[in-house]
Amino acid sequence: MTRIYTFLLLILSYNITAQVVSERERAVIVDDILEDRFNTLLPKLMDRANIDMWVLISREYNEDPVLKTMLPATWLNARRRTILVFYRDQEKNTIEKLAVARYNIGKSITSAWDKEKEPDQWKALVKLIEARNPKKIALNYSDYFGLADGVVRTDYNEFLEALPTSYASKITSAEELAIGWIETRTPKEMVYFEQLVDITHDIIKDAFSATVITPGTTTTDDVVWYLRQRVTDMGLETWFHPTVDIQRSNEKLASHIESFSNRPEGKVIQKGDLLHCDFGITYLRLNTDCQQHAYVLKDGETQAPDYLVNAFADGNRVQDILTTNFKTGKTGNQILLKALKEGKDDRYSPAIYTHPLGLYGHSAGPTIGMWDSQGGVVGTGDYPLYENTAYAIELNTTVTIPAWKKDIRIMLEEAGFWGEEGFRYVSGRQDALILID
Repeated sequence: MTRIYTFLLLILSYNITAQVVSERERAVIVDDILEDRFNTLLPKLMDRANIDMWVLISREYNEDPVLKTMLPATWLNARRRTILVFYRDQEKNTIEKLAVARYNIGKSITSAWDKEKEPDQWKALVKLIEARNPKKIALNYSDYFGLADGVVRTDYNEFLEALPTSYASKITSAEELAIGWIETRTPKEMVYFEQLVDITHDIIKDAFSATVITPGTTTTDDVVWYLRQRVTDMGLETWFHPTVDIQRSNEKLASHIESFSNRPEGKVIQKGDLLHCDFGITYLRLNTDCQQHAYVLKDGETQAPDYLVNAFADGNRVQDILTTNFKTGKTGNQILLKALKEGKDDRYSPAIYTHPLGLYGHSAGPTIGMWDSQGGVVGTGDYPLYENTAYAIELNTTVTIPAWKKDIRIMLEEAGFWGEEGFRYVSGRQDALILID
């Protein structure tokens, strides 16, 4: 039996793993994307934020979340204390990428510290700053965005002690620049991001299939660990533990807090169940986040009942209402409140909790609701929508099912992209229930 299972797993894996390249090839891709981001994207972001010098400071194993995304593929962590300095001369249209560190950092960032000539790393940094005399010195601190709040207290205090008082007034938050770096997707990245979304969809289809699920025997936990093992076997990673849950006619609708944090584990899947998964993977420093539904056919059924088909269509419609409200410059809160109003006006019962997606799963950018903050989110919800950004279009709508004498919740999440031509799903969305025979 074990040999048969292994053989089937290999067959199922073939088409997906064909898209996943070796670690060595991944390193080449990561560094190529990174160099393109430094040379093409970063100058534009610095100009947009009106910042001419950006200083990032980290120590090994306690990396600033932004700095960690700037390390070359062969650097899994910073080394010792790593200080990066980006200086933008807009008039000359140049950008310097420097490291006050003992080493060059990949092929993009050049070491600017000769420790034999200047043993003190802070003094070396100050000399570099003085030579360029920037208008602003941006550091990664932020009240609301954790990913833009990477400078730790010790490094911040030591930097201030070393910096001449005449420069202290030039220190400013790099929040807008740091978020821009994290949230903006380049054309090169989007090619691979689309592949990653395809892989995510394919794994879910395999998990929600008769090959994996035997009604009356297979548990939701079995499917969860199938997802985890499948990703590991492919040489990939999950950035959160997947979940699989059930809605059925003879059980009450779970509360939001139970759905999001207290799901029961190990329930046996039965015919007639509506299944739901939440699953995301990491590849080439990009992350997916996807929720889809499947229906386990009863004996004699060839399709899902119309009431479930229609309920799922309601979920798609709420997605449409949300994404048609995307507009460059609108804040996350503005998008949220308008979409919720339109959804309720159309007699849906929506909840929206969409978040930026990309270099991190729960990434930086405009938060468009949280499941427990449907009136708006202070700080992160006040950030505006920019083009060339990606989102997990995450939401649900509650639907009354008379045949079950209860409400169900259609919970959907798909990767979407906002660009110059408007909104699109990165690689399609689920528009019909997956059927398990």
